[in-house]
Amino acid sequence: MHDTPVALVTGANRGIGQQIAKDLAAHGLTVLVGSRNLENGERVAKSIEGDARAMQLDVSDQASIAAAAERIGSEFGRLDALVNNAAINHASPAAGSADDRPFDEIVAAGKMSVASLDEVRAVFETNVFGIIAVTQAMLPFLREAPMARVVNVTSTGGSLTLNADPTGEHRERLGIYSVSKAAANAVTIAFAAELEAAGIKVNAVCPGFTATDLNEFRGIRTVEQGASEPVRLALIGPDGPTGTFSNEDGPIPW
Repeated sequence: MHDTPVALVTGANRGIGQQIAKDLAAHGLTVLVGSRNLENGERVAKSIEGDARAMQLDVSDQASIAAAAERIGSEFGRLDALVNNAAINHASPAAGSADDRPFDEIVAAGKMSVASLDEVRAVFETNVFGIIAVTQAMLPFLREAPMARVVNVTSTGGSLTLNADPTGEHRERLGIYSVSKAAANAVTIAFAAELEAAGIKVNAVCPGFTATDLNEFRGIRTVEQGASEPVRLALIGPDGPTGTFSNEDGPIPW
């Protein structure tokens, strides 16, 4: 078995995921940089100080998930922390094609009254089913870890409480992405309730409006700020919470 704790971060080849991987490696963990494109993951892993390894992982591809789990078992024999960070806010019009639509147009097309069901399914495949599939695949290792942690990176945009408020700041952008994050929050609660007896802590976190390519770098927070709460929750001790939704300022209403 690998001597040091191992963490897997999905969608870690850029943005917040890359920073989470960097920060966890700085805390002495062996970090698996999950990336759909292995070359991108290898590039990031080489840039991280500490023990970082690239891992091909497409959270919407069951074969890719199974291969990642097999590698973790054979190469490391353990997994102590899982950060489900991979997410998309829209699907490209066609497989392998770039989406040249302006960000505001993408948001408008994601409104539930006009959203393409194909796009809804594609976003849910990554943002919701991806969390479920990866967590299920990694549970055999997490169950054996002395202090297993699962962190789901979601968003205040998925807070039903905040969005039910007519003055809520996210309501104007409420659409596919936010709905998928609300579902991811529900998945978090379900896993937390089921796995609490096993000592596995499962929490959801909002990184805030962080400048990444997901929003054409319109965010007002740095990736360092966005990664801080996911990293904290991935490293909490035995007295840490489970089944919570938070940012660095404290709890967020579901």
